[in-house]
Amino acid sequence: MEKEHLKLVLVGHVDHGKSTLIGRLFYDTDSLPEEKIAEVKQVCDALGKELEFAYVLDHLEEERSQGITIDTTQLFFHTDKRDYVIIDAPGHREFTKNMITGASQAEAAILLVDADEGVQEQTRRHAYILTLLGLSQVIVAMNKMDLVDYSEEVFNRVSEDVKAFLSKIGITPSYIIPISALKGGNVAKSSDYMDWYTGPTILEALDTFTTSENREANPLRLPVQDVYNVEGKRIIVGRIEGGTLQAGQEIHVLPSGESTVISSVEEYLKEGKSAAVAGESTGITVSDKLFIDRGNVICPNDNKPILTKEIKGNLFWMDREPLKKGDHVTFKCATQNVKCTVSAIERRMDSSTLEVIEDDATELENREVGEVRLSFSDFVIVEDFNMTPELGRFVIEKGYDTAGGGIITHLGEENQ
Repeated sequence: MEKEHLKLVLVGHVDHGKSTLIGRLFYDTDSLPEEKIAEVKQVCDALGKELEFAYVLDHLEEERSQGITIDTTQLFFHTDKRDYVIIDAPGHREFTKNMITGASQAEAAILLVDADEGVQEQTRRHAYILTLLGLSQVIVAMNKMDLVDYSEEVFNRVSEDVKAFLSKIGITPSYIIPISALKGGNVAKSSDYMDWYTGPTILEALDTFTTSENREANPLRLPVQDVYNVEGKRIIVGRIEGGTLQAGQEIHVLPSGESTVISSVEEYLKEGKSAAVAGESTGITVSDKLFIDRGNVICPNDNKPILTKEIKGNLFWMDREPLKKGDHVTFKCATQNVKCTVSAIERRMDSSTLEVIEDDATELENREVGEVRLSFSDFVIVEDFNMTPELGRFVIEKGYDTAGGGIITHLGEENQ
């Protein structure tokens, strides 16, 4: 039986040690091939440095010379319980767009805070982005404890600052863990230098989190990614975001409202498969000749997401050009790709301080957060992100570029 997997993102202020922590996680879980370790050692020797775990990820010459992580990287490590897909998201302010792209794929997060520097601008901004993406499984890793002599007093003081800010944005961290990513303290093994801390290590804490596979008990949600014609079969494919499906099951297709029955469950190179569960990418055929296309959502007849032509959401704006009231943009939610109009910007806020800049605004500037209202000419399929995150969070494209992202906070009055 295959082990479950969890997608994890690390965020935080630049230079607070994300790449070092990820490198340490890979090293301590024996997830690095020997040739990768040899390559890292060779690079460090050439630079006249001791072994630095950050170079496991920062493998681009530009990143090595500048000392900042530029793109979003996906790598894998494992514990006895599960496999992890870890997404390293950039901390530098110019790469926030890449960061939100990475975080949007995650099921849990580690927010790094430098014990010596404390909460910084990017710490607050990235924490707010986690809120916008509906991530509630959060570990705060208090890194670089070796630089403050493993002081319990410093840890307690910075922890209070972190909790005070996170409470303002609705995040209750599952754990706040003092670590030294460089030395390995409290990452995979407990630190002898911090015997005053009796909580879990990073790996132990991660293993307490739940994955999308745990949504099997939820109602079926299958956003359609594509439809393939294979050997005379019309196979509807997508990733199950909630519930289960099986051959013979009656289903409902939105937005058309039509019902049909699953004839078969199809998976590449797997014969005789008759069922699939949340977290799996799969294919199905149906008994009726319905027009089913990308962006549709398959669900049970007795439990459906919402069809609406208006939503309200909290939006983090990332484009250099401001978002203006009345703008026509593209709304992307799950596999839906729909044109919409910005009918109102009800509030502008500073993303790092959360101070309200303006009510009933006409535009939203770069790196600001807005409470916006979006209107659609056709129905979109949405849901509370606590039930199905993929139907409750969205991305905005302006032109052909990703320009913003956020979560739906309220459904419009006109729904079906």
